[in-house]
Amino acid sequence: MIATLHEFDLDAKGHTDLHEVTGQVQALVTQAGLLEGVATVFTPGATASVTTIEYESGAVADLRAAIERMAPENIPYQHDKRWGDGNGFSHVRAALGGPSLSVPVSAGSMVLGTWQQIVVLDHDNRARRRKVLVQLTGSES
Repeated sequence: MIATLHEFDLDAKGHTDLHEVTGQVQALVTQAGLLEGVATVFTPGATASVTTIEYESGAVADLRAAIERMAPENIPYQHDKRWGDGNGFSHVRAALGGPSLSVPVSAGSMVLGTWQQIVVLDHDNRARRRKVLVQLTGSES
């Protein structure tokens, strides 16, 4: 049985900047020798989220547009009134997306659909370095 925690960083631009990380996560699964189990991808912080999408320009543009419709950047937020940092929209966007994603692992590979990739979204209103944690649990090869 293995239970390991791995970490990598992303340079993110903010404003719903998407980073496809499927290959990085699969590489960690392979390096750890995880045969059967779960890979959980988590981003600490209150202004980022993790999900899956078909990572191609049309779907990415559609996702960004949908997020803008759900939590527009240019409307008043109570968070901004209290803190004055202008990123109320980013907190709402991150809460809607959620900070983590769990993916089953079978026969040493993540079980994802043909066109399904893991993405980390940075919703903040400024560029920043994002930390991504990957917890691997299960049986090893």
